[in-house]
Amino acid sequence: MEKFKVNTNDGKISSINRTIRLKPEYFEKIMELSEKTGVSFNKIVNQCIEYALGNMEEK
Repeated sequence: MEKFKVNTNDGKISSINRTIRLKPEYFEKIMELSEKTGVSFNKIVNQCIEYALGNMEEK
């Protein structure tokens, strides 16, 4: 399976506001990626979800 890569394109995302809870280690890692790449925290979370759903094994 291809590894996850942060997309740095500035595409606008339509969204729905929703509160989620993250494990502290996930929050820290995503914040590090955001600071390193210049991509917003929100966009990285959305990219992670898109990747996970696109590569999910179906039963």
